[in-house]
Amino acid sequence: MTWLELEGACNVRDVGGLPTVDGRTTRPGVLLRGDNLQDLTPVDVALLLGTGLGTVLDLRTSSEIEILGPGPLQATPVPHLHQDLIPLGFEARDLVERTIPADGVGAHAMDHHYLDYLRDAPQGVAAALRTIADPRSGTVLVHCAAGKDRTGVVVALALSLVGVRRDEVVADYQLTDERIERIRDRLLASPLYATSIAQRPLSAIRPHADNMERFLDRVDADYGGVHGLAMAIGVDEETVARLGRRLLG
Repeated sequence: MTWLELEGACNVRDVGGLPTVDGRTTRPGVLLRGDNLQDLTPVDVALLLGTGLGTVLDLRTSSEIEILGPGPLQATPVPHLHQDLIPLGFEARDLVERTIPADGVGAHAMDHHYLDYLRDAPQGVAAALRTIADPRSGTVLVHCAAGKDRTGVVVALALSLVGVRRDEVVADYQLTDERIERIRDRLLASPLYATSIAQRPLSAIRPHADNMERFLDRVDADYGGVHGLAMAIGVDEETVARLGRRLLG
């Protein structure tokens, strides 16, 4: 894993170098994950283009994109694909609570939010995985608002499908915690997210490892594992094979 140190985003990293159950590692320069790209500077844009960036996969809602407007990468030739994992319309307060859910315990644990992405937007999750698997996509940068929940689920599924060890998948998810104060500060500076985020303690947006562990356990229980999930949402065997060829060295 390698952090990309950007001026206008704080949670962008390359998920290369993660070990699989059969002794291989994920290939760097194929899959990047990140937070909101609205504030990228010209230096940031140049750095990202220098990575060979081929596709931006935006998991934010249509409302977020409409309210916040296009980011600087939209002015480059890099294709942008939008997959809304929260396809229902909400008023502004509810929008933020769904897009950056507050962590809780018991019946309010985060895994039910993550399963909602699969239940509410299976076609969006499937399309995201197909995009990552497609060799024509080049280096794919998957992002949402904080780079933690929607991005975390799609990246965790992609890594799990190619056999990355579960403890490493969970560790990659939790790595966002290293940047959580900076993420919080960015959200507080946004007119869309600020009011809701200001009412929460920092602990309510931290990426606790248990959240991802419970989510993957529930995928095992409900779908028979990530492979069964992929088949259930329409990701075929060839796409899974292409994903492995893309992500693994």
